[in-house]
Amino acid sequence: MRVLKLLVIVCCCLLCGCSFFELFEEEQPPYDNELSAGYFKTVLERSGSADVLSTIHMPEYETLSQSKRVIASVGQKDEGHKIWFKMVAFDENKLTAKRKYFFLIDEKGKAFFGSKRSLAFDCETVLERELLNKPYASDGARQIAIMKQVRTDVRADVSELAADNKTLDVCGMLINQTLETILRRLDESPVLASKLSEGSGLDFDHITLGEGKAMMYVIGGVVKVNVNISSLTWDFKDDPFTIEQ
Repeated sequence: MRVLKLLVIVCCCLLCGCSFFELFEEEQPPYDNELSAGYFKTVLERSGSADVLSTIHMPEYETLSQSKRVIASVGQKDEGHKIWFKMVAFDENKLTAKRKYFFLIDEKGKAFFGSKRSLAFDCETVLERELLNKPYASDGARQIAIMKQVRTDVRADVSELAADNKTLDVCGMLINQTLETILRRLDESPVLASKLSEGSGLDFDHITLGEGKAMMYVIGGVVKVNVNISSLTWDFKDDPFTIEQ
């Protein structure tokens, strides 16, 4: 039995290279469970700019960018393979949070065989009454219109800070690409929009990251969107094949 276990370990080492040993490396700060904490602590229509600054920004790990109405805190670790940001946009009249975002992309996450590439995008947005009360041909058409508004909002909010923070600009492009992929799928088959609010979510295929799921809920006047993508790729640099899961 011991010989068999040793043989398995040796095979894993040969197949995976250093990625196998990386499975057992101690996680370095900031820890994954800290990255989104500021996002969840921000409360729409209640949190002001001072509240947001004290919760979303980790000065030892992140770079802060802000305009008159948008604040973003951007960080990266693992030699740039993991990048994230938290961003909040404020109502210009009430000076409280109107939209909040969390984004994370990990290009070299730990998996037993190879590396697990993943992307996560979460946002909450206070919707305009005009958008909510507008007559739509169907519930699906309403959901598609709301998703398009989310895409418009994130584009506008990122563009406020893009010149100041190129990393945020790149992340914004990735989010836009992902939302465009979801919207193309919905445009091709609008009936699928109902899946956004179902427990399993809407399945879609990202051009580079593989299979993903999107969910969207409208609660009161707030829309909540969650997008997750995860694929499993081999680490063999000279291997032309990619296995996605």
